[in-house]
Amino acid sequence: MSFFAILFALLIEQVRPLAPGNPFHTGLRRWARWVSRNFDAGKPHHGWVAWSLATVLPSLLALGIHWLLVWGLGWPFAVLWHVAVLYVTLGFRQFSHYFTDIRDALDEGDETQARAVLARWQQVDAADLPRSEIVRHVIEYSVLAAHRHVFGVLAWYSVLAAFGLGPTGAVFYRMSEFVSRYWKYKSNAQNQLASPALQGAAASAWMVVDWLPARLTALSFAVVGSFEEAIDGWRNYAQRFPSDNDGVILAATAGAVNVRLGGEALRASFAQAQNPGFEATADQQDSVSTPGREPEVAHLRSIVGLVWRSVVMWMVLLALLTMARLLG
Repeated sequence: MSFFAILFALLIEQVRPLAPGNPFHTGLRRWARWVSRNFDAGKPHHGWVAWSLATVLPSLLALGIHWLLVWGLGWPFAVLWHVAVLYVTLGFRQFSHYFTDIRDALDEGDETQARAVLARWQQVDAADLPRSEIVRHVIEYSVLAAHRHVFGVLAWYSVLAAFGLGPTGAVFYRMSEFVSRYWKYKSNAQNQLASPALQGAAASAWMVVDWLPARLTALSFAVVGSFEEAIDGWRNYAQRFPSDNDGVILAATAGAVNVRLGGEALRASFAQAQNPGFEATADQQDSVSTPGREPEVAHLRSIVGLVWRSVVMWMVLLALLTMARLLG
């Protein structure tokens, strides 16, 4: 069931991706706002209560519908429900248009357009970025987006579905990522404060939820890329910052395609390790950069190949497990 649900969801998403401002994501934002407004009283235990309601209740709802369909209508209808949930929670097309637009602009030599798209995508000031830094940022943001929208969802969905929990894992992972990002964004950007307790609970939970998927993604990139360099980068980085999931992925990516990374995730870890609020100098930022070639536009094509080979590897593995279960 899992293999076919993932396959159909990916195919449908490639043909007809969710439009921006779709009712599903609008509903998620309203749900997160409602929970924070009604259950965030500023105390640590209130933060955990609000996080649990925001993430666990939608997951249980997805599980309940799964079992109702299995018992009432049969497994074919449950598969359709899995496909529908995965279509909403999983997919490249939720972010890949930014990547494509930036790559096309750089291919045409239009760095101004590339900076504008990057700024619109990540809500950052990219006006002064040189060409190599544009490429580096695009690689980092794209790899992390692929992990959160595809590989992390696949990991949680596949594991929990194997235990008969239906699409619970996909919903739980996406909700954990969404509320951690959304509550921080609302607090910082729009003055609709989520309390520090709520933000802390969401961030702590997200670090735990993403710990294993991040390392599975890093291992996937190592297997389909340059294995020794990827594992070496992963190991050396993890020795310094063992709690940074994003940094593990970026370090493995850098080794897999031989590109120098070390942007947002690595620099944030360095600054936090030194002193909260500390702004690292250029030399210190270089000290946490990974080894490799200077980022070039050609690396963007390498990243696309790396990600798609990883998807194929996941699908082949799931297909083999499905066949083994059917034959067994």
